[in-house]
Amino acid sequence: MTKREAPIYKVIFLNQGQVYEMYAKQIYQSDLWGFLEVEEFVFGERTTVVVDPSEEKLKAQFDGVVRSFVPMHSIVRIDEVERMGTAKISEARPTGNVMPFPMPMPEK
Repeated sequence: MTKREAPIYKVIFLNQGQVYEMYAKQIYQSDLWGFLEVEEFVFGERTTVVVDPSEEKLKAQFDGVVRSFVPMHSIVRIDEVERMGTAKISEARPTGNVMPFPMPMPEK
């Protein structure tokens, strides 16, 4: 019987007109109604000279964050993955004929 490693989850969610793709070790439904709790964010190791500015921005933004409460209607997808990829932020652009659920956007 082999011991299975702790799972890593890829969480994709919308935040202020951007799509966040992040990796975490703990995800569960919050006691705060309508939210998911995301804990133990995982970022890539700095083993190469090449630095991804998007991942560095996420590291800085979530530095010191113990737990994030993400509204359920902002979640796009959650996957349990075998290995971690690169965390990133991208612009939310509608593609095809699918319209996303309307969400309030902050004034710029």
